[in-house]
Amino acid sequence: MITQFQADPAEAGTRLDVFLAGAMAEMTRSHVQKLIEEGRVTVNGTAVKGNRKLKAGDSIVCDVPDPKPAEITAEEIPLDILYEDDDVILVNKPKGMVVHPAAGHESGTLVNALMFHCGDRLSGINGILRPGIVHRIDRDTTGVLVICKNDAAHLSLAEQLKEHSITRKYRAIVSGVLKEDEGTVDSPIARDPKDRKKMKCGMPEGRRAVTHYRVLRRFRNCTYIECQLETGRTHQIRVHMASIGHPVLGDQVYGAAKNPYHLEGQTLHAMVLGFRHPRTGEYMEFTAPLPAYFSKLLETFTKQE
Repeated sequence: MITQFQADPAEAGTRLDVFLAGAMAEMTRSHVQKLIEEGRVTVNGTAVKGNRKLKAGDSIVCDVPDPKPAEITAEEIPLDILYEDDDVILVNKPKGMVVHPAAGHESGTLVNALMFHCGDRLSGINGILRPGIVHRIDRDTTGVLVICKNDAAHLSLAEQLKEHSITRKYRAIVSGVLKEDEGTVDSPIARDPKDRKKMKCGMPEGRRAVTHYRVLRRFRNCTYIECQLETGRTHQIRVHMASIGHPVLGDQVYGAAKNPYHLEGQTLHAMVLGFRHPRTGEYMEFTAPLPAYFSKLLETFTKQE
């Protein structure tokens, strides 16, 4: 579908990607950026970058490809559904489940399960491999996720994420004993230039990342904490806690390669998620109970006291 615009004098000096995100309200800015990177947007007949400043009278043409059918196999995988309506579905993701298909994980993902449960009732903004997915948690992180069933709901949740108005509280057990009862890590995160599979904080070129934490209970060699995200960067809690010398227990990427508790990945749980409902505007909050392994570990530490 070809869409054409002309920049008014009042829009002179506006970045192209900002202009299009406002002019095409059904699209997110990241989607607009992708179209620009693919050369599907021209200004006065020439493909340009998203940061191009517009001039009055510029002719902008955007070629939006027709949506492709999702090339994902629906799989009958049980879902722990916390809430569901015509706009959103909230699930409690188990440990070991990848959120969406990617290289090496083409099946058994949350998206495969959602395709079976929801059919074609999932938003398409994030592409054919990530229908409905507006935010993610790592494979070995458990807890609550919201999935969108239509593009209007997706745009609403994406905007709330952008303005940091969504409540996201995690529970974690970190190595070592934290001295302070609470604190904040405010350190930008970017991909580690030496290892592209890892993230690194304190990088000047990184995106701002803020994690607030508070101690729930101290044990002999570790601390049970709650973390509240102000931003949501990849591996944010894991990277931030490791940066202050208290990596999440079981995290073999940012913490010790071995642990004495036979854990499968980091001890991290997305416990609380709150947001304004995309249709009603009502604030809603959902809680995913701690997984059994997590509760059992806390019991073990308590007995050792």
